[in-house]
Amino acid sequence: MEDAQVVGTAENSACGDVLHLYLRIEQERIERATFKTFGCAAAIAAGSMLTQMIEGATLEEIQQLRKEDVVEALGGLPPMKLHCSVLAEDAIRAAVRDYKLKS
Repeated sequence: MEDAQVVGTAENSACGDVLHLYLRIEQERIERATFKTFGCAAAIAAGSMLTQMIEGATLEEIQQLRKEDVVEALGGLPPMKLHCSVLAEDAIRAAVRDYKLKS
């Protein structure tokens, strides 16, 4: 997203997956969320689901989101792919930190 105000990046050093979460925020609410993932199909699905889950939410609401919420929204993930949901949770934490640093 060219006009992203904040970026959250998460990486899994064990498998090499990387998730970049781009947010445009207006009045403490996520106006737009996009992502770029370098990884497997499960990592891509987790990034996509994450953006759907957080658009329109407040910063306070997205901080409550956990990896289990992403897995549930996806209808589950194979045990060997659960780490992909951790990327989503970590990317949110990184984006919120970036927002707070810039505010």
